[in-house]
Amino acid sequence: MPVVYSQVSSITELQPKMCLKGVVKETQLYGAVIDLGLEYDGVVHISQLAPRRVNSVTDVVHPGDNVTVWVTQVNPKKGRISLTMVEPPAVEWHELQEEQVYTGVVTRMESYGVFVDIGAERPGLLHVREMSEGYIRHPSEKVKVGDQVEVRILRLDRQKKRIDLTMKGIKEEIEADEDSGEGEETVRTTMEMALHRAQQSRRERREKKAERRQLDLSEREEILERTLKMHRGR
Repeated sequence: MPVVYSQVSSITELQPKMCLKGVVKETQLYGAVIDLGLEYDGVVHISQLAPRRVNSVTDVVHPGDNVTVWVTQVNPKKGRISLTMVEPPAVEWHELQEEQVYTGVVTRMESYGVFVDIGAERPGLLHVREMSEGYIRHPSEKVKVGDQVEVRILRLDRQKKRIDLTMKGIKEEIEADEDSGEGEETVRTTMEMALHRAQQSRRERREKKAERRQLDLSEREEILERTLKMHRGR
C-alpha cells in the first residue's frame, strides 16, 4: 500500500499516526532530531528507528537523510513532537473492541482456519467453525489467501494479543440492511449494529453483577439476622 503523506503547516495540526516527510537534522545517542518544516523539530527515539534493535543511531540514519516518519505524540504547548520510523498499525490494540466489524485480507491458511489482517498489530484467527453456520471440512472451501472478507471480533485477549474472529451473521445483517434501507439515511450500518450489540452485552453484564451484589447483600443480612437471634436466645 503506498504511503500517504499528511500536509501540515503547524504543530497544532499534528495528530497521532500522521505520516510526514522529514530531514535528519542531527543525531544524538538517544535518537535523531528531524526537521519537519514546522516551527518545532521532531525527535525519533533510538528504539523507534527500526523494528529491530538498534545499537547506534548512525547505523540507521545520518544528518541530511530524507526520512518518512509517523507522529506518536504531540504537545503543542511544550513544542514536543515524538516520532517513529516504524509504520504503526492502522488499528491500535486499545482501539479494538469485541463485536467490531472489519474488512480484512486472508494472509495465511491452516487446516483449522485462516489468519486475517484487519490492520492491527497482529492478524486475527478465523477458525473454520466460525466461517459458516454449516459444516466446513477445510477453510479452502470458503476462502483463499488474498481474499477480502468481512469479519467480526469475537474475542480479544489483550494479554496474549490474540484476536478471534467470526464471519457468522455478517452477511445476513448486510442483506437485511439493504432490503430494509431502500436508500434511507436512517438505516443503521453493520458497525452501528455491532456497537448496539456490544452496548447491550455490557448492559446485561452490569445488570448481572448488580443482581449478584444484591444476592450477596441479602445473604449477609440473613446471616446477620440469624446471628442476632442466636445471641438474643441465649
